[in-house]
Amino acid sequence: MTAATPLNNRIAAGLVFLTSGAVLVLEIVGLRLVGPYVGVTLSSSTAIIGVALAAIAYGAWTGGWLADRRIDQRKLLSPLLLLGAAATAATLPIIRVAGEWLRGTEPTSVLLLAAMALFAPAALLSAVTPLVVKLQLLELSHTGRVVGRLSSIGTLGAITATFATGFVLVATVPTSVILLGLSGVLALAGFAFGGYWRRRGNLSAAFAFVAIGVPIGIVTPNPCDVETAYTCASVQDGTLFLNGAQHSYVDVDDPTHLEYSYTQWIGSYLDGLPPGPLEVLHLGGGGFTLPRYVAATRPGSDNLVLELDPALVDLDRRSLGLRTGPLLRVETGDARANLRRRPSASRDVVIGDAFGHLAVPWHLTTRELVTDVRRVLRPGGVYALNVIDGPARRFVRAEVATIAAVFPFVTLVAPAAALRGETGSNFVVFASTAPLRPAPDSLTGDDLRAFTGDATVLTDDHAPVDQLLTWD
Repeated sequence: MTAATPLNNRIAAGLVFLTSGAVLVLEIVGLRLVGPYVGVTLSSSTAIIGVALAAIAYGAWTGGWLADRRIDQRKLLSPLLLLGAAATAATLPIIRVAGEWLRGTEPTSVLLLAAMALFAPAALLSAVTPLVVKLQLLELSHTGRVVGRLSSIGTLGAITATFATGFVLVATVPTSVILLGLSGVLALAGFAFGGYWRRRGNLSAAFAFVAIGVPIGIVTPNPCDVETAYTCASVQDGTLFLNGAQHSYVDVDDPTHLEYSYTQWIGSYLDGLPPGPLEVLHLGGGGFTLPRYVAATRPGSDNLVLELDPALVDLDRRSLGLRTGPLLRVETGDARANLRRRPSASRDVVIGDAFGHLAVPWHLTTRELVTDVRRVLRPGGVYALNVIDGPARRFVRAEVATIAAVFPFVTLVAPAAALRGETGSNFVVFASTAPLRPAPDSLTGDDLRAFTGDATVLTDDHAPVDQLLTWD
């Protein structure tokens, strides 16, 4: 037997729903918090998920241990909620200070930063459910029903928070607002329950939720030449496919042949630069089309490629004839973290061509990233960024606004129909601290400012790339 008067059903369900959902909000937002410092890689994703699960396990164990102590468990719930609110609010400044110190892609740094972001608030909130379960039990014969009901409600809270955060919150408000708003909700709940438990109200209505999952495994042929940690990659007739999408085309016999329009635009601009070798930094390798083009058309040029996926580089060597050496080097790892280590004023050109399927990874789109690109470029150097967008052009407008916030001279190149919003396309943004050479089918000056309009500048705090990039 437990207390003679169980915790009100609605209050119990609300507490479990709220705290379970809050942990999932923290997990999703956590990756966006640590991404600018340690990159959005398999290591950072794994660290966030692992730390979240560890915090849930530790919090649940601790909550269960407290539930069996000879104390009134009602007195513990309000402090746990308030401490969880405080830990959630403290996450933002902790990560912004510790992130600079732990910047890099070393596993120790990634795991430590993930722990700082998640462990304390997630563990505190996960301790709530076992206490609520104990307070709901009238007798042992009801244990299964109580545990099952509250477990299903907690799962529903987690699912609701996952969808709301991924599809709504991240798209509409900055990460800092999400965290502080969640902290405020938890604090209000803590204060409200602190007043409730003293009255021991006896409301009669209750609600229950049922969550049934039926896993179905379907065996299908493997479409990949290689399944890397990041993508499903295959090569067919010189074309590199990543997760089923055409990514690069390479003419192994003629590296000066550029098949896709965006590569032709970038190649044409490079051809118009003063003769002689160039020092080029590539953010993203893919099929290494442009690095090979520069090497072939500008003998003696130094190409450094920052490519996330070492397995993709190996596939390029095996299937697309990639040959690296002193003048075409690859540095594997997150491009943003590796860019940070490049010397200032060391490159003539920076080419951005990194994609996660059809979207540029969000942490490679922000003002902070563009500022680092400008730091690496020599005075008058050129930044060329390839992006894809649909007819709505919401993402490319935001990206142009972001680059224009850092560089004084910006040009956007795309097919005329895409610039008018009649079709989706690749867009290439050129930027420099010096005036840019005019290009056909391009917007610049007042025309480009009219195209951009009031688009939001993307920042590390708010860069909803996936939500902006819609094909309508």
